[in-house]
Amino acid sequence: MNLTSHNQEFETRFDIFEPGDLTALVCIDQPEYQQAVVDQLSSMDYKLHVGLFAEDISLKLKTHVYDVVVIDENFGDCYLGNNTVLYEAINLPPNQRRTQFLVLIGTSVMTNDEMMAFIYSVDLCFNVNDLSNLKPVLRRGVARQKEFFHVFIEQVRAAGLV
Repeated sequence: MNLTSHNQEFETRFDIFEPGDLTALVCIDQPEYQQAVVDQLSSMDYKLHVGLFAEDISLKLKTHVYDVVVIDENFGDCYLGNNTVLYEAINLPPNQRRTQFLVLIGTSVMTNDEMMAFIYSVDLCFNVNDLSNLKPVLRRGVARQKEFFHVFIEQVRAAGLV
């Protein structure tokens, strides 16, 4: 398999999800970054969809609640201030947004900077220079979020609101 066909595989990846699967949506259009993220998420047993363009991602976000959503700050030649994919992801209905772990990835964000994550309304900021460490950082971040929301989600379920 040559490099071009290998990258094309990642650009169009669309796994079939079964109930109970860990799921992720990867919104990265730079092949080398996309491949690194996809490889690490796959090694963590996530089944993946890769968003090809903003409308495709919008439809995917509306039709499936992903466990993890990874968005490149420059997806679709946008910059952080006008990234429509990021805007749509952070403005999902609260019951959906609360169950997803949103990762902003790029060159202008600092890995694990909680204030930056707060400013951009995401759960984790991750610098592309740290891509080799995505797996442990993501695993720790997802575990922290589950611990943080555990009691709240139990109470929502007990009240019959989910």
